[in-house]
Amino acid sequence: MSTTTLTHHERLRSLTDLLTPSIIRAAATLRLADHIAAGVNRTDALAEVTGTIPELLDMLLRRLAGLEILNRAEDGTYSLAPLGEPLLDTDPSGIRGLLRMDGLFGRQDLALVNVLHTVRTGQPSHAAVFGAGYWQDINHNPEFIEALELNARNPIGWDASIIVEGYDWSAVRSVTDVGGHGGALLIELLRSHPHLNGRLLDLKNVAEVGGRAIADAGLAHRAEAVVGSFFEPLPTGTDVYLLSAILADWDDEQAITILRNCGQAAGPGGKVLLAEVNLPVGVTGSLETAGFELYLRATMPAPVRSVEQLERLGEAAGLRVSWRGPVTQVRSLLEFTLA
Repeated sequence: MSTTTLTHHERLRSLTDLLTPSIIRAAATLRLADHIAAGVNRTDALAEVTGTIPELLDMLLRRLAGLEILNRAEDGTYSLAPLGEPLLDTDPSGIRGLLRMDGLFGRQDLALVNVLHTVRTGQPSHAAVFGAGYWQDINHNPEFIEALELNARNPIGWDASIIVEGYDWSAVRSVTDVGGHGGALLIELLRSHPHLNGRLLDLKNVAEVGGRAIADAGLAHRAEAVVGSFFEPLPTGTDVYLLSAILADWDDEQAITILRNCGQAAGPGGKVLLAEVNLPVGVTGSLETAGFELYLRATMPAPVRSVEQLERLGEAAGLRVSWRGPVTQVRSLLEFTLA
C-alpha cells in the first residue's frame, strides 16, 4: 500500500469520525464546563452531579483533555482549557445550547446522521432517525420543555422585524400568531403596538411555554396562548392571522392546507399575513455552499421559496394577494384575503 493511498484512507477516516463530535456534544449536554468552572473538578464528583458512571465519564474527560477542551492535572483534576470556555452557559455565543443533545438545534443536528434518507426521498431526516417529525417530536415530548423555554427567550430573528415595522397595524385590533412558538414575536408586536390584542396558537408544549412568556412579559391582559394545530380548523375572531417562518417546514400540499385554514378562520373581513423565510444559499452549484444547501433540505422540506411561489400557494388555498410588503434577503411579507 502506497503512502499516498494510506494518507487518503486516514483522511477519509478522519472526515467520517462520529465519536469526536459526539463526545463534545455529550460534554455540552452534561454541562461539564459549568460544573468544572464551579469547582467540581474530579471524576467522581463530576459523575455524581451529572448522573453518569465514573469509569466511563473518566474516559470522556480524558478524551476531552486530549482534544484540548479540558486540562488534566497530574492529580487527576480537570480545568477548562481556552477551547472549552465557549461551552459555559454564560458564553455569549450560546454554543452550548446549539450542541446539547437534548436541545432544539442539537437534536436536529443529530438527525443528519441519516442524510441519506433525504437524498433518497427528498424528505427531512428527523423522522427517519427519531420516528417522528421534528415539530411533532418536540411538541409532544415533555423532556424538551426546558429546551423550548430557553429558546423562547431568544430575540426575534431572520429579519422578523419587518413584521413589526413593515406592516400597517394601525387599523388592526387583534392578531393570532399561528404556530407562534415561544411567543417572542407576538410579545414584540404587542410592545410595539399598544392597541393590539393577541393570541398565540401552537401545539401543547409550545403553547404552554408561550403562555408563560406572555405572562412574564406582563402582557397576559392583552394576549392568550391556546392549544391548536394549523392542520385543523382554527379559532375565529381576530383581524389578522399571522404565519411567520412556518411554511418552510412543510411541503406544498401541507402549506396549502395551512394557508386555507388561516383564510377560513380570518373570514371575508380578515387578513392572512404571510411572513415567510426564504433561505437561498448563494450561487447554484457552488462547491462552497453545497453542504449548507443539503443541511437545509435535510432539516426542512422547502427552505427556498420565492415570493411568486408563495403567491401561487396562496392562490391554491383560495386566497388572493391584497398587499405586497417588503422583501429582504431572507424574508418576505405578503397579505392575503379570501378570493
